[in-house]
Amino acid sequence: MSRPWTSDLGDGTYRNPVLNSDWSDPDVVRVGDDYHLTASSFGRSPGLPLLHSRDLVNWTLAGHALDRLEPAADFAAPRHDRGVWAPSLRHHGGRFWIFWGDPDHGVQQINAPDITGPWTAPHLLKAGRGLIDACPLWDEETGDAYLVHGWAKSRSGIKNRLTGHRMSPDGRGLLDEGRTVVDADRIPGWFTLEGPKLYRRDGYFWIFAPAGGVETGWQGAFRSRNFFGPYEERVVLAQGRTDVNGPHQGGWVRTPAGEDWFLHFQARGAYGRVVHLQPMRWDAGGWPVIGDAGEPVSRHTKPAAPAQPTAAPAVDDDFPGGRPGEQWQWTANPQPGWTVPHAGDGLRLTCVRTADEHDLRLLPNVLVQRLPAEEFDVEVDLALDSGEPGAKAGLAVLGDAFSWIGLAVAADGTPRLVHRFAEGVAAHERDAAGSRASPDGRARLRIEVTAGARCRFFADTGEGFRPSGQVFAATPWRWVGALLGLFATAPAGTGRAGSARFSTFRTTGPHPPQTYTPTDPSRPDRPTEKSRR
Repeated sequence: MSRPWTSDLGDGTYRNPVLNSDWSDPDVVRVGDDYHLTASSFGRSPGLPLLHSRDLVNWTLAGHALDRLEPAADFAAPRHDRGVWAPSLRHHGGRFWIFWGDPDHGVQQINAPDITGPWTAPHLLKAGRGLIDACPLWDEETGDAYLVHGWAKSRSGIKNRLTGHRMSPDGRGLLDEGRTVVDADRIPGWFTLEGPKLYRRDGYFWIFAPAGGVETGWQGAFRSRNFFGPYEERVVLAQGRTDVNGPHQGGWVRTPAGEDWFLHFQARGAYGRVVHLQPMRWDAGGWPVIGDAGEPVSRHTKPAAPAQPTAAPAVDDDFPGGRPGEQWQWTANPQPGWTVPHAGDGLRLTCVRTADEHDLRLLPNVLVQRLPAEEFDVEVDLALDSGEPGAKAGLAVLGDAFSWIGLAVAADGTPRLVHRFAEGVAAHERDAAGSRASPDGRARLRIEVTAGARCRFFADTGEGFRPSGQVFAATPWRWVGALLGLFATAPAGTGRAGSARFSTFRTTGPHPPQTYTPTDPSRPDRPTEKSRR
């Protein structure tokens, strides 16, 4: 079975992006021969994904550092533009540390003796609105510790500046009121300075930080002999003649072989913020030069490391033991009873009763994962076990607009195949195609995604796959790319409304366009092709 995307070309080179999914605001640290990466998870749970690599090219998802978002009551419903923004991952004193800014609550910190945990409960290091993009630094020479963060104008009225603090070495307190270390309003042409990452090298404090906005900006570097400045600045990575817009926010890492590399994201609309790997060197003046003379590379020799097997974060899932894999998150903090425990394979989602059943964007009980590539096919088997009129379950593409295909129980208690959607401005869903009977309450569902995140829906209820509805153009949420989702709901009421069983979730690389030939001129939607399973 082909993967939707791999970066490793198998000849000692790689292609960008190394992570062709929405791993927004990446940060990276090396401990020994292992590289660890985390990224923004916003309002999804669990949060703070943890990825692992031995060569910076082949990555796997190992788990999450944050079981639930706090304060828990604020994340009982979807908060797609809130929560965990731009975390920083560090290793100090034999522990892993993650700091992040929650724009509505402040700077938070967790730590663990091992990347696999156990992670401490979130500690609110600095309370306040608009505090984002926090990064610590422990100065190994002096024993001093520092913190730098940015600002979200939407919450604080402040932007385009970075604030620095002295921090207690235990990472639990700040030792001063803080002061502005970089005010980009004073730098001609610079705007929306954010996402700082703090380092020490050759006697300088270094702040790597992007500016200019995620779609059109550039990556900057700042240096000073004193933490509180003044800082010199330089643009060290920009789009130039390439098609990599933005190149934005990331982390610097040095390999055991002494090579320097920089991981950053590129904003790709509905696909979210994909991650690129750039070579990095230092010029005669001691400034970093990232990519090919300051422009992103599309292909490059891999970092020096022992040969590694080709890998990418998991997408497919058989749900062994009835549990979703690490690639899945809920759109809010999960509640007991959303899944039905059992010993076999396949995921059983409870048809959760809700008054918001006609708008997936408002539901906390949607299980989601990232789009895995620019072009791919996804399929899943669905069995709906419910006699409750209005109960439904399906496979969705979810963003500011959404569309889903699945099964719904009709008024007479029989299951039917349905396909529905809602535009970004719509308050609830409506039909994208006519329904048809599914006598045994089972269907194999498929979505084919092509360039531009254009999605075509199909279903097989026993007579082969048939297309359904018009092409749907996926859209992002405010800071989040579109997501693949599984859900089961029922109208508001009392008592159990049944469950839905999802199994054999599979993705493959893109396939050539298919021609569907009707067998009956009166049934133009009915193809002769049978399932490709």
